[in-house]
Amino acid sequence: MAGTAPRLDVRHLVRRFGGRTVVDDVSLTVNPGQVTCLLGPSGCGKSTTLRIIAGVDMQDAGEIHVDGQLICDTVFRVPPERRSIGLMFQDFALFPHLTVADNVAFGLTGTKAEKRRRAEEQLDRVHLLRHADHYPHELSGGEQQRVALARAIAPRPKIMLMDEPFSGLDNRLRDGIRDETLDILKEEGTAVLLVTHEPDEAMRMADEIALMRDGRIVQQGAPYNVYNAPVDKAAAAFFSDVNVIRGTVRGALTDTPFGHFLAPGVPDGTEVDIVIRPQHLKIDFDRDGRGPNPTARDGTPARGVVQRARFMGSESLVEFRMDHDGAILKATVPSVFLPKPGMPLWIMIRRDRCFVFPAEGKRGS
Repeated sequence: MAGTAPRLDVRHLVRRFGGRTVVDDVSLTVNPGQVTCLLGPSGCGKSTTLRIIAGVDMQDAGEIHVDGQLICDTVFRVPPERRSIGLMFQDFALFPHLTVADNVAFGLTGTKAEKRRRAEEQLDRVHLLRHADHYPHELSGGEQQRVALARAIAPRPKIMLMDEPFSGLDNRLRDGIRDETLDILKEEGTAVLLVTHEPDEAMRMADEIALMRDGRIVQQGAPYNVYNAPVDKAAAAFFSDVNVIRGTVRGALTDTPFGHFLAPGVPDGTEVDIVIRPQHLKIDFDRDGRGPNPTARDGTPARGVVQRARFMGSESLVEFRMDHDGAILKATVPSVFLPKPGMPLWIMIRRDRCFVFPAEGKRGS
């Protein structure tokens, strides 16, 4: 292999249960100090992929390499305890009958004094040294999570696998503990593969996102690219609400009540879905729908009638029933704007923020 091998290199993993393929040709790499998120809905194969990498499940096809060395294929298999892979789970999995220090030292090699010293070093890093001789039930949920982190990094693993490790924490604690955990893992140069079903968590934590669906990785890249250049309508909709406008292509253009949208390379007569997020719909307060918009980016206004408006804190969510076809479109509007139901307003679309995909099934939002 030319150049430096990735810390974790997963190649064409396949796993079947009862004739059903739950992991379908999954390949990914993670470098030292990098955080990759396996993101997708429940049941898409994320956790099964993690269990195969950890060595607690066996693939039906594919290979796993660590630092360029094969650790597992369908014949050869390095035992889980010799893979230099740490694990963190949602339930923390602390031993209730052991002190905090003994939990962290569990699984370490060396003399009792050496293990105690290593445990105290890690507890100091997560600001819990004063609790070394307490028991898990004496700690808060956030403190237990930090103990689980200290235990996971104590053996100095090359790779850390994390399966929804922060979902059991309340929102007030989650962001701080999540950031602290990643800072420590990056300091150690650990390659992190984290499973989550929450797009916000993946966007906040990941250097790279691997979006999974039905056992396959359907898109992989930096969070900015995955969010702003989705491969299909479902990928766009996984990260946020979307509005969908159906149109038919003529001469590489799709005509809609909001003007023409480019559809390069799409054959004439093809139905397409124009997908747009609520934050990219714009209410035309200034012109009230009169005449074409001189700003080509915003296109032509179309009229809708307010169905409901909800205050969401930093923005308001307004739902419109459009005059031209009765479809419901959602717009998020900065600051407090709560129009009354029945109020007509003109809407424009940021055409540079739209995605055009071949139509699939019934239109919806």
